[in-house]
Amino acid sequence: MIGKNSLSTPSQPIENLPVTNTLSDKNLTNSAKPNLKLTCQVKTRIPTPIGEFYLLLYHNNWDSKEHLAIVYGDQIQSYSLQSSVPDETSEDRIRRGALPIGTPIPSAQTEPALTRIHSECFTGETIFSVRCDCGQQLEEAMKLIKEKGSGVIVYLRQEGRGIGLLDKLRAYNVQDQGYDTVSANIMLNHPPDRRTYEMATAILRDLGINSVDLLTNNPTKMIPLQNDGININKRIPMVPREWQASNAQACCNTPRGPTPPNEPIELNNYLKTKITRMGHMLTMPDNVSQHD
Repeated sequence: MIGKNSLSTPSQPIENLPVTNTLSDKNLTNSAKPNLKLTCQVKTRIPTPIGEFYLLLYHNNWDSKEHLAIVYGDQIQSYSLQSSVPDETSEDRIRRGALPIGTPIPSAQTEPALTRIHSECFTGETIFSVRCDCGQQLEEAMKLIKEKGSGVIVYLRQEGRGIGLLDKLRAYNVQDQGYDTVSANIMLNHPPDRRTYEMATAILRDLGINSVDLLTNNPTKMIPLQNDGININKRIPMVPREWQASNAQACCNTPRGPTPPNEPIELNNYLKTKITRMGHMLTMPDNVSQHD
């Protein structure tokens, strides 16, 4: 494990380290994998402070991870969940959250579904780290979907942009030596982003969703979905909470003044890296960037 003093100060500017997603890694190719088979194992009601959602859990034949869909609205149903199972009783169907046999299943969505493709983040979502904006994005997506009245968050178990929690924490130690999130991944022999999205498109299709209004700033999420036949009707940006407040101040010509002690400087720097080095489609407010 990389310790605090095991790395020297960067010998070259952070922005000059090469960015690539093509590091040699046998796990980055799906050529040896079987055709993806994915089924919803259970659906249950989840009341939250934002509203009442449904949580759907999926199994697949590619990995041992339990990917999820967070659904709002009764009109979005899983086709695989409703399939009949040999020797299944009515009580069995209730326990896995399936509709009673003979209940009509809603047809595929005709309108674009408000959708977020979200990757697991223990640090941001469970212990509220401000090294990233993952927790904010999850909460904001749930609020926007609730306001619209229906939608889905596909929740992929791809911790640390796909490198896992162990190496994500190691990357944090590298970042504490002065490197940004992209360079830290590269120094640990990972690409900046190892995530894939075949699982996401399979879940969307299981939910009868072929067209989406996508909540994202990340262009690398859009291309795989489009290549797999999911129509992206429009992209809806995910603006960080602090930046929304900064934009409001700028619109009203309100002086910002000194940087408050609780402003998440680390979060701002992380978001700047996503914009400048990973191509995320988001504009940093002037009255935020001047205090980096």
